[in-house]
Amino acid sequence: MIENIRLSFQGIWAHKMRSFLTMLGIIIGIAAIIAIVSTIKGTSEQIKDNLVGTSTNVVKVELYQGDWGYKSGDSSGGNTLPVFNDSLKDEILDLDEVTAVASYRLGSLYSGAMYGDNAVNNTTFVGVDEDYFSVMGYSVKKGRLFTEHDRKNHNKFIILDSVAADTLFAGEKDYIGKTVIIKNDAYVVIGVVEQQDSFSPKVENLNDWYTYYYNDASGKYFVTDDIWPMLFGFDEPYNVVVKPRSTEDMTKAGRKTADILNNYIGANNNANNNDGNEDESMGSSLKYRSEDLLEKAKALQEVSASTSKQLIWIASISLIVGGIGVMNIMLVSVTERTREIGLKKALGARKGVILAQFLTEAAVLTSLGGMIGVGAGIGLAYIISDVAKTPVAISGAAIVVSVVFSMVIGIVFGFIPSVKAANLNPIDALRYE
Repeated sequence: MIENIRLSFQGIWAHKMRSFLTMLGIIIGIAAIIAIVSTIKGTSEQIKDNLVGTSTNVVKVELYQGDWGYKSGDSSGGNTLPVFNDSLKDEILDLDEVTAVASYRLGSLYSGAMYGDNAVNNTTFVGVDEDYFSVMGYSVKKGRLFTEHDRKNHNKFIILDSVAADTLFAGEKDYIGKTVIIKNDAYVVIGVVEQQDSFSPKVENLNDWYTYYYNDASGKYFVTDDIWPMLFGFDEPYNVVVKPRSTEDMTKAGRKTADILNNYIGANNNANNNDGNEDESMGSSLKYRSEDLLEKAKALQEVSASTSKQLIWIASISLIVGGIGVMNIMLVSVTERTREIGLKKALGARKGVILAQFLTEAAVLTSLGGMIGVGAGIGLAYIISDVAKTPVAISGAAIVVSVVFSMVIGIVFGFIPSVKAANLNPIDALRYE
């Protein structure tokens, strides 16, 4: 086998231009496939990152009233509004797919916040528990987080994210300890937080901006859930955020958490009805739902993969053309080396030896073309990435499969010329001019 490979390289080097032109179809086909797979894989990863996030892969489980999210300030639910307690938290933490859980309340105030003469309207407020910042991947940029002492004493402290701090304290650097006015009440800023390794989705139009940034345009204002009623004047329902063990567990973690909370709502409603509190219509319309970002990402990735398969089949046509070229040049090679084949047979070479030699030469030729095609495909993928501003992710599996497939093409399309060479009559071959 080693001797056959050495002879194959000698033959390829002896006819460099002819061998390159023969390999060209293989090179183009493999390069196209590698570029397509790498570009599509990179796009799929970007889809996943944009929808799911990077290091903060968490699932939010929020309360819905019918088909709509529970509106801030709607207290018509009465006793049916679920209270998130320690037993529910422990039950969620017992799930195999969940590593951490936190509760939060979400609301907005049009009047917003005011510092000096600067007023920010339509602001988003989040009432958080002791685990919220760690679960959501926030780190302290300035100041500190809430403490148990702050909660017990109902201190009117507030934490801002970086966007809120820059918006409210425009131009100021030292704003820890400053007092902001919210609904004619004073709150002291004790910290500024930012999400670790937060991703920045690609925004190409106004719709993208509304999707990713509109709700957070003025930033977030965090207070403890203990003083939430002081801000809004009523209790908001608790939402839950869970951190799954892996990205693949996001869907299961969200659904199982929603099931636990919905079962609690059902049990709570039954207890209220038994006590004579009839409000079945409201109770039955309240339901927790998890955001299924992973499923959305998978759906988009499936569309992307379907397009990729179609393009790969189109690119494979050039591989067939390249294979036909290999067959053609091998038939020419057999004709040119007829006397050589006859001499080998006269010296005792069997059909299997001749067959193996020509099959090896065809396989080496296409494998070499495949490896060159892989290099060209990787380069082409990065060129496309730079020109089209799309991400790229090189697939190791695609590289291995491409090289192996190119070798198979050589064996398949080189089989007929190899059989022809093996079946030559040694006497006729020696007489061939």
